[in-house]
Amino acid sequence: MSLAVNDARMDQISFGTDGWRATLDQFTDERVRIVGQAVADHLAAAGHEEPVAVGYDARETSEGFAESLAEVLAGNGFGVILPERDAPTPVIAHAIVARGLAGACMITASHNPPEYNGVKFIPDDGAPALPEVTEDIESRLAEPDLLPEAERGEVSRVDLVSDHADAAREVVGRVAGDESSDGAGGVGLGGLTVAYDAMHGSGRGVTDALLESAGAEVVRLRCDRDVTFGGDSPEPSAEHLEALAERVTDPESDVDLGVANDGDADRIAVVTPERGVLDANLFYAACYDCLLEADSGPAVRTVSTTFLVDRIAEAHGEEVYETPVGFKWVARAMGERDALFGGEESGGFTVRGHVREKDGVLMALLAAATHAAEPFDARVDRLLDEHGRIAAGKVSLDCPDSRKEGVLVELEDHIPESVRGSPVAKVVTLDGFKLLLESGSWLLVRPSGTEPKLRVYAEADSEAAVDDLLAAGRDLVEPLI
Repeated sequence: MSLAVNDARMDQISFGTDGWRATLDQFTDERVRIVGQAVADHLAAAGHEEPVAVGYDARETSEGFAESLAEVLAGNGFGVILPERDAPTPVIAHAIVARGLAGACMITASHNPPEYNGVKFIPDDGAPALPEVTEDIESRLAEPDLLPEAERGEVSRVDLVSDHADAAREVVGRVAGDESSDGAGGVGLGGLTVAYDAMHGSGRGVTDALLESAGAEVVRLRCDRDVTFGGDSPEPSAEHLEALAERVTDPESDVDLGVANDGDADRIAVVTPERGVLDANLFYAACYDCLLEADSGPAVRTVSTTFLVDRIAEAHGEEVYETPVGFKWVARAMGERDALFGGEESGGFTVRGHVREKDGVLMALLAAATHAAEPFDARVDRLLDEHGRIAAGKVSLDCPDSRKEGVLVELEDHIPESVRGSPVAKVVTLDGFKLLLESGSWLLVRPSGTEPKLRVYAEADSEAAVDDLLAAGRDLVEPLI
């Protein structure tokens, strides 16, 4: 029987939107082992006896933390599978379902700077853990209590990448309707040149190899391991992808498409010759449009993601289901609605028939197949011509965690009747306050689940209108903080 821990060490462990992340002065080996015991007790209480996977990203400390977790889980009688090297989070999630595991732990701080690390638990369905799961794990935080040596589980190193690659080729070959597929899960990308930026993260040697296996020629950027990520955050945003954007948008370039993953390769960014770094809202719309050419089914998007998806769905007689921000809610809705595609404007997506976890490796292959079918720039131009122009943006406002709830309570009494001259037609309270305007534009205010900030999002038919809405949102919220 493990003994619950009720001291200062516990105060530092909190599972937020996507696991527990912290700087390395707080994210210590001792606390990681405490989390490992909690996961073991959670799994045992649920009746699990199957093996558990433990993955880790490319950070300097990640493999050591993963080995500590493996030691605690094995010490509680579970067999433990470790990858052969640092691996993308979606590869670990896929292994859970493919191998019938009890679940997995992933040591990663995703796109956070190198001074951070983190741990997330993924349940036996391969989808992100819902609050009832993470709350149960938090309630069981305890000092490790290991079995005698003879009763402990075995820890082994296994190739998990190959099975994931096979699954990705099969899924994309099916849902993208690739006529050049070899019938066994192949995707034909012959003649396509893709520049891939791993941002020194765990997608290196995985995403690029998958693209090559499908016939693409790959130009590699930052595909070496650097535990400091070049001294920056492995965040695939425009300001961090300048070299990739220059490579793709150069008029003399032989590159057709650019793709980047974040540090643990669960998110994707795409660069096109005409637009540079493509807005993730437009990427979502283009991929869903491509999928609907060969398949059918609803879409799931977060409350902060574009209504352009809804317009495309309506044109095909499909439904769109809106969720709070956080991929766990997207994953749950995809399972409940048998959705064809699901995602969020922060770059996380997955496809029906695959594991319900955001997968930047799979999406790189789908992006290339989508581009091969019709170049992104041409497809986006066509969609905007057919369904109306859209522009989107967001700003973040500093707000202590202790004030977030109070601000939202006060905001309820300050909802305006109109914003910048357009009447408020409806207020959606799925996640914060989303003001749907009669003009077709919208303004959203919601608390960040990972930082002491409030997020303000807007969508309209022009960049100028978006800027105006964001300014109105700031004016509405800042006095309440």
